Amino acid sequence: MSKLNSALIQVQSQLKAPKNQRNNFGKYNYRSAEDILEAVKPLLSANGLSMTITDSAEELGGMVVITATATITDGTNSVSSSAQAGVDPNRKGMDIAQSFGSSSSYARKYAMNGLLLIDDTKDADATNTHGQTASSRPATSQGDDGDWFSKAIEYIKGATDKNQAFELVKNKYGATASEKQIGALKKFVK
Repeated sequence: MSKLNSALIQVQSQLKAPKNQRNNFGKYNYRSAEDILEAVKPLLSANGLSMTITDSAEELGGMVVITATATITDGTNSVSSSAQAGVDPNRKGMDIAQSFGSSSSYARKYAMNGLLLIDDTKDADATNTHGQTASSRPATSQGDDGDWFSKAIEYIKGATDKNQAFELVKNKYGATASEKQIGALKKFVK
């Protein structure tokens, strides 16, 4: 077992990042990227590791997407995890810089969740309706599947016949995905 792997196992098993933040509007607790960083820094130091987080922005299917990559290294070897979040430049109450910052923070949080094995299956981010009832949310042919793009990427990447996989994705998400977004999938997966 490598030094990095042993040290990362220690960090992952000892990390406690409770959901100490409160969203009173949505009535749920959550953890922020800053909460994770505060909890993990002493563990990284104690195990001779360092972590960096980088962001990049690109346009996918007509949407600007921030990709955050969290990397842990022992100085010789490294391991990384990435996550993406869309940017809504017209988000109410935010200027463009705040919108990018919010998306960056969200992507960073989930990149760290993946790298540090923080289980968010019960996280309100995954279940929060942000004040919308089921009848006021936009409907799709397959129900409310807002994560179709990342699911489609994973499905296509794992498929033996990529062309057939693209057709299945197009058929399944036709009401959700525009032709431009399907085109972006083809570019993204290659």
